Amino acid sequence: MEQRLSYKDASPAALQAMLHLEHHVHHSGLEESLLELVKTRASQVNGCAWCLDMHTKDARARGESEQRLYLLTAWREAPFYTPRERAALAWTEAVTQIAATQEVPDAVYAEARRHFDERELVDLTVAIIAINGWNRLNVAFRTTVGDYVSPHAAAGGS
Repeated sequence: MEQRLSYKDASPAALQAMLHLEHHVHHSGLEESLLELVKTRASQVNGCAWCLDMHTKDARARGESEQRLYLLTAWREAPFYTPRERAALAWTEAVTQIAATQEVPDAVYAEARRHFDERELVDLTVAIIAINGWNRLNVAFRTTVGDYVSPHAAAGGS
């Protein structure tokens, strides 16, 4: 598909606002490995190829296993995720799909609260809001996929 426009060039101020939100997420204290799983899962739900390319490359560069990335769409059936990661993934799906479901179920909230304190849950929700925003920008404007190189990769890596 051909890119419709470059949102980065069209509105540098909008890009800076998104980057500021992203800065908060990465300085929130939440584990980077957890954030990459959340970003990847939300991007799968939203069908954002650009973000999937980016976050799977970043996750691998940070040491995430191929197996856990491959099975992320079936995380409920796969035994490779911690209870905290499972709670975050369920929260991610519920918040990402709120337009369709019109709610975040009480059981999903209760499980998230078992694993995240109040600040962490707010910061996790902001991370989900941020990736959903990036997904929408990249899907809407058909950002060209495939050229992303992770800054966390060794020289010559992805």
